[in-house]
Amino acid sequence: MRMLTYCRQGEVRFGAAVGSAVVDLSGRMPRFTSLKSLLAADALAEAQDIVNGADADCALSDIRWLPPVPDAGKIICIGVNYGNRNAEYGDATPAPAYPSVFMRSRESLTGHLEPLVRPPESTQLDYEGEIALVIGRAGRRIPESRAREHIAGLTLVNEGSVRDWLRHSRFNVTPGKNFERSGAAGPWLVTKDALPNFDELRLTTKVNGELRQNDHTGNLFFSFERLVSYLSTFMRLQPGDLIATGTPTGAGARLDPPQYLVPGDVVEVEVPEIGLLRNGVCDEDVAP
Repeated sequence: MRMLTYCRQGEVRFGAAVGSAVVDLSGRMPRFTSLKSLLAADALAEAQDIVNGADADCALSDIRWLPPVPDAGKIICIGVNYGNRNAEYGDATPAPAYPSVFMRSRESLTGHLEPLVRPPESTQLDYEGEIALVIGRAGRRIPESRAREHIAGLTLVNEGSVRDWLRHSRFNVTPGKNFERSGAAGPWLVTKDALPNFDELRLTTKVNGELRQNDHTGNLFFSFERLVSYLSTFMRLQPGDLIATGTPTGAGARLDPPQYLVPGDVVEVEVPEIGLLRNGVCDEDVAP
């Protein structure tokens, strides 16, 4: 099932994508105020039953896309998780023992088909295509062998970065990862029943049709299950939390010469089993 959150006629709603149409669940499951609350109630099976017997309410072309879980409590990001990214950073050391972890705010992500926003403070807006886990069941100290039970499904993230602001101090990437609408998530959450094997997903990122990133999850240092187990050791994972699992080589900053995003560019992050997240690029409209 492909679950999404969207805006139509000025109202934020959630539902399921069926072909090129939307089955609205906000009206059919009124006890839930959001997709996050539906996940917290473990009601995906009930939602599937409703979707199976429902007529479409509108076309996907009639909606404005929001991140699948726009009210996520936590957006947790993993750095340097694909096997060849150490070399990209000039690091010849063995695989790390633990993941690199940082956080993003909800406001730093926009939805599918919405523009990534380049701030006036920098010309170094960069793309990072990633697969993100969406937590469906709360947990703390989750064993790796049971981690999949806590994952509702997967979505895509363009974990946009403002590169010069990542380097304002030695150990602080937070400023460059949190400019408003510098990244995106979507187009939807694909439930895990449609994704039997997490280890064979191929992730690509294209800019203006040019392939820039291409790798698969078999090359991760830390599997999805390992990340859930590790992160839940020191924080309680909650329904709706997102875990962005890392980006492959090929970000604009690592090209020679670097190629940062400019207004008019189009970035496409794709995993065939999940979908395609497409975003244009614009400059921030700063009022005088």
